[in-house]
Parts: sequence; C-alpha cells; structure tokens
Amino acid sequence: MFDIGMGELGLIAVVGLLVLGPERLPRVARTTGILLRKARASWQSVRADIERELETEELKRSIRNSVAQADPTADLRRAVQPLATPPATGQAGAGPDAATVPRPDHER
Repeated sequence: MFDIGMGELGLIAVVGLLVLGPERLPRVARTTGILLRKARASWQSVRADIERELETEELKRSIRNSVAQADPTADLRRAVQPLATPPATGQAGAGPDAATVPRPDHER
C-alpha cells in the first residue's frame, strides 16, 4: 500500500523513540497497528460491498438485455403453426394417422 523501505521504517522508529520515550512507544505502536488493521478491514469490507453491488447491477442489466432481445411470441407462433394448418387428406378431423386408427363399429 505504502512504498516504505527498511531505512524509512528505522527513521520513523528512532523519531518515535525520541518523541514518545521507551515507556510509551510499544503501547503507541500496538495501538497504531490495531487501528491500521481495523481501517484495512473496513476498507476491504466497503470494497467487497461495492464490487457485489456492481456485479448485481451488471447481472440485472444483462437480464434486461436478454429479455428485451427475446421474442416470446415467436415460440408461440411455432407451437400453434401445426394446429392452424388444415388436414392433409381433406377430411374433417382426419390427420396423417387417420388410416391407422380403427373406426367405431357404427361407422362401418
């Protein structure tokens, strides 16, 4: 995150030792570490929430696009098309399998 080398860390430690003294420096360093960990965790949580929201919005957008491009009436037309055509033999109610279906006794 920060581009700090070993020399810079040593300089910060010496300045902290001179300013805070040897009694308070470990406690301040520990508190600083805890605060940095909490800040990093909060930042990662916010970042994950934002990424999750962006993924949700992208998913919603793709669903809207696919629904807008779909033509539900085309499927219905294809399904109804065989029902709308007249029978091939010219007899009412007789379909292509009419010769294989036995007739009732009273029609013979």
